Order: sequence, then structure tokens, then C-alpha cells
Amino acid sequence: MATSSPSQRIGVVGYGHLGQYLVERILKDGAPLGLTLAFVWNRNSDKLKGLVPDELILSDLSSFADRRCDVIVEVCHPQIVKDLGIQFLAQSHLLVGSPSALSDPDLNQKLRQAAQLHGRTLYVPSGALWGGQDIQRLNDSGGLKALFIRMSKHPSCFRLTGDVLSDWTEGEGRRVLFRGSGEIVSDTALSDFHLVEVEVTGPAGFSVHTVRRNPAKLGAVTGSATYTSFWNSLLVCKGHGGRVYLC
Repeated sequence: MATSSPSQRIGVVGYGHLGQYLVERILKDGAPLGLTLAFVWNRNSDKLKGLVPDELILSDLSSFADRRCDVIVEVCHPQIVKDLGIQFLAQSHLLVGSPSALSDPDLNQKLRQAAQLHGRTLYVPSGALWGGQDIQRLNDSGGLKALFIRMSKHPSCFRLTGDVLSDWTEGEGRRVLFRGSGEIVSDTALSDFHLVEVEVTGPAGFSVHTVRRNPAKLGAVTGSATYTSFWNSLLVCKGHGGRVYLC
């Protein structure tokens, strides 16, 4: 006789636009898909009142383990990943919605080690990265020779700490904020969409160059197409062993 699979308990850290979308989807559509909401945390818990059932509001994030989550979804800020990512992985799988945190080599390595130690999966959603799973397969097969990613947004669409980009002016054009194996670019010309460019180089002259325009209003950190993509990534988070998994 067939038995139903146990429900996955999901903790959501952050209640901005993406966090709100995920919470609403889990509450509305989660049950038939085997998802239940374990908790929601936001820096300002008052924002949750009247929108999230009281019993699901987590006031103190340090007590997250009491909620016994299968998956914790971070959609708040890279600092949360830095401060609590390792602790999260000791208790559950982790879906990182602020993947820029992984650009810190030391943190990246420690998160990978924690995932392996505890047999948890560190999920990195493809989000606006078109073809991410194909890139992962190419890398897993040893065929990935080079990868370059450039993400460009209007300056109002960034949420940066300190004085970075605080002096931007309308009409200034492009400004490279980060350059390494990829680029993060502020561009005042991008008033209607975010731009993601990916260049992949493989063996024997193989190469792919994609350009994705993700519709987004001024000031929107997340493009509209990313919401559905992130939801689909969450549905993949069933546990893939102690590793990093692009979903």
C-alpha cells in the first residue's frame, strides 16, 4: 500500500518581497506539495503581525532549532548567511537567497565543510541565472573550462552597506561595483529590467553566451521572473547529501 511522504517543514528568514511571496505560496499551495511553514523571521517582527499566524512568527532567530526545520530559506541579507549559515546547516538544509555571501572564499569553504560534516545540502537557487543546471552538469563532468557572469541593475535596485553606491546620480551610466570571476554592475539605463549575462567555455571550442532580461521596477531588488524560479528551486530541496547543489 502506498504511503504519503512526510511533510517538509520550511523556515523562512526574511520577509521582504521575495519572503512574502514564499510565505504566501507555502500557506496557500504548500500542503498538497508536502510543504508546511515552520517559522517566519524578520528583523522587524511587527511587520509580520496580521500577515503571518502568530504561532509561526519567530521573534529570536537564535532559537531557530526549536522549530525543527527540514529546510531553512534565507531571503534576508548576506550577513545572515555569514552569522548563522553554519548553525543552520548543523540542523537543516539551507537555501541561500543571498548568494553574494558565497563570494567570501573563507565563508564559502566553511559552509561547504559544514554541509559535508552534517550531511546537509547547501542549495544555491539559479534565480536569474539562466542555464545554471547545465553549467553544473558541465562542471561535474570536468568539461567546464571558464565561466563569466555579469549582473547589471539600476542603482536603486541594490541594497548595499556603507557608502558603496551612495553617491550615484541619474544618467551617470555604468559603474562596475565588483570585478572578479564575474561582475556586478550599476547602470542607470536599466530602468525596466535587470540584465544577466553568462559566458561559458567548454572543451574543443565549445562556448555559450546568454543574455537574460528580467523585468523589474525601479528599486526592486528581485526581478519578477525570479519569484517563480525561486519557488521552483524550493521544491527541489529534498536533500542531496552533504554538498552544494545548484537548483
